[in-house]
Amino acid sequence: MRSFLQIKIYRGKFIAYAVFVVFIGLALGALTCAILLDQWVGNARNEAAGAYTRVESGLQYDADRVEAYMQRVYSNSGLVSDIRSFLGHSAEGYLTSRLEGSHYNRPLVSFPDDMKAFLSNGGKGDITQISLHTEREGNVVSFDSNGNTSFQFRLPNTDAMFEETIRKGFVYHRKFSDPNQISRQLGEFRFLVSSDRIFKAAQNYRLDQAGAISASGDVYLIAGGGRDTEALIRRAVADGRAHGFLSTGLLDRAYFVAYHSNEFDYRFVSIVDLAALIRQKANVLLIVFLVVLAAMICVLLLIVYNLREDANFLRRIIASIGRAKTADFTPVSPARYRRNEYGMIARELDDMIHQLDRHIRTNYLLKLKQQETEMKALQHQINPHFLYNTLEVIRSSALVNSADYTSDAIATLGALYRDIVKNDNRISLGSELDLLQKYLKIMEFKYPDRFYYQFHVEQTLFALPTVKFWLQPLAENFFVHGFNPANEFNLLLVNGWEEEERYVLEIVDNGSGMPQARLAEVRNKLTSGDDVPGEGIGLRNVYTRLRFFYGAGFSMTIDNNEEAGVRIAVILTKEAIRDVQAADRG
Repeated sequence: MRSFLQIKIYRGKFIAYAVFVVFIGLALGALTCAILLDQWVGNARNEAAGAYTRVESGLQYDADRVEAYMQRVYSNSGLVSDIRSFLGHSAEGYLTSRLEGSHYNRPLVSFPDDMKAFLSNGGKGDITQISLHTEREGNVVSFDSNGNTSFQFRLPNTDAMFEETIRKGFVYHRKFSDPNQISRQLGEFRFLVSSDRIFKAAQNYRLDQAGAISASGDVYLIAGGGRDTEALIRRAVADGRAHGFLSTGLLDRAYFVAYHSNEFDYRFVSIVDLAALIRQKANVLLIVFLVVLAAMICVLLLIVYNLREDANFLRRIIASIGRAKTADFTPVSPARYRRNEYGMIARELDDMIHQLDRHIRTNYLLKLKQQETEMKALQHQINPHFLYNTLEVIRSSALVNSADYTSDAIATLGALYRDIVKNDNRISLGSELDLLQKYLKIMEFKYPDRFYYQFHVEQTLFALPTVKFWLQPLAENFFVHGFNPANEFNLLLVNGWEEEERYVLEIVDNGSGMPQARLAEVRNKLTSGDDVPGEGIGLRNVYTRLRFFYGAGFSMTIDNNEEAGVRIAVILTKEAIRDVQAADRG
């Protein structure tokens, strides 16, 4: 099949369609990737928000516990007394003071033990260090991960242990006042919440690079690592926005989101490297690319299919016009007409050529076939009028000699030939059945008590238009090939009925049937298209004449009966009958 690209208008259409499809495909692919990237960045932002909320919740929980403990201290005079002994003394001084202030009738209260039980949580809590300070020095109680307690006394307030940096943790400051005189401050509590422990909860979230930065610029890395991450965190804080993009290279970008803590002066920063994110999601992006590519290919194939179909219709239109100009009305294979202007034009041209072909075949070829049939039926061009007159003389002689049986046979034969001569080539099916009945009556005279026939044809078939003298050759096949003179019951049935979309007429006999090889040969000759004159009146002659007359709405089947004999069925569609009737009216 020639390519539609050889036609200029379709070549231009295809190029325009292809450019449009590629542009739309790339735009949709880019839009889809942008939506996915935005969703992935949004997911990273949600993860960062969850991690920050988790850290803030932990800090708030620790703050609540500190407040609860302070209330516990002030509500217990024994604890207050022990804390005053612990504050500002050495280890020996603290133990001595405790013993001196103890009473035999009251239990000895230990501030470190009470604090360990309330705040340490077996070493698993976030608070890892509590210190009590005077104006110059402080004593420290520390808890390790196993819940063990260690002490350091009389450290200067300027000691590195008391340095407040986010790398170590967050410090809650609480004043320790005299319960009897609130305005009098005895010292200060400092509760250290370990950064390692409080930020450990954030590590359970999917964070690419994250960290916390204090107001002084100290950075605690939560996820990621190295100086590059610290530098990006500092840049994100310096940017001043709550979220945005940072340039990390010529084309590389990083997305950041920053949260400012209200409880402590620090910022929680999460960073997503877009280049690394794209590499991580490469499989998803590849699937999107393949889907878009497949969609583009499908659309282009659909466009090619439509353009090819339209081009084929255009070629068919041009070919139909050429056939009409050269009077070539030979049938062509039917086309699938599309519901557009090309299809309408192609259908009308094909219908016009089909009608011209039908008209020519009906008015010329059919007449030639009919003449050939009549000549063969009258045995080598014997004058039918002379034969009829001769039969009339013989019939009169038979009557004179009282041979009524012979007279009836001759009268029937004469009437048969008279009808053949006087009737037009186009007759009703009822008239054709009448001709067949006369022929069968003659055969009944020939084989008395050996041959019988019956007609079971519905009345609705009698008015159908048809050609003359085609049923007799079908019945004659029975007498030539299937009739057995020795059989006492040779039967021929003619049945006809109407169905929803067609009419069926069949001739059934109880003869000897046909071998399968012979049956296949006969069927092949019927549809082979060979039409060689001089082979005699037979199935092929009848098939060709009816095919000419009814067109594609005619079909013939030949089969062996299961019991005996042959069944020949002629099927005529109602559409073919309407076409013939319309041609007659035209």
